[in-house]
Amino acid sequence: MLLLPAVGFLSGDDERMRSTVEAIQRELQHGVLVDRYTTTDEANEVDGLAGREGSFLACSFWMVDALVYCGRREEAERMFTELVEMANDVGLYSEEFDAESGCFTGNFPQAFSHLALVNSAAVLYGGRTREQKSRRNGDGT
Repeated sequence: MLLLPAVGFLSGDDERMRSTVEAIQRELQHGVLVDRYTTTDEANEVDGLAGREGSFLACSFWMVDALVYCGRREEAERMFTELVEMANDVGLYSEEFDAESGCFTGNFPQAFSHLALVNSAAVLYGGRTREQKSRRNGDGT
């Protein structure tokens, strides 16, 4: 849902997108971390597994992007800065982060987390929008 503005499905200033972001923040965000979905100690409907999982780092970076698209840039920059500071000593991320233990969990290193980080940096600090032509070829095409 957080990627809807990035793929052009809804504009970030659309009230449906703004309310979606607010609902995700209310239900799934804890500090700068965003869960994929609610987990409990019981088996759940989403994946059929019991037990809690860490916050999904890609979702956390997707929230940064969604905040930018919704016009909440300062909040997005603060969140991005905190997420960047969570990297390990060589700048790597895992799939998830367990806030209780303060440890990375899941697959390590995780390409999706790093891809989401790079995309958030582009959205915040120089990525192009769907309305802009690519500058990759140097000729505006």
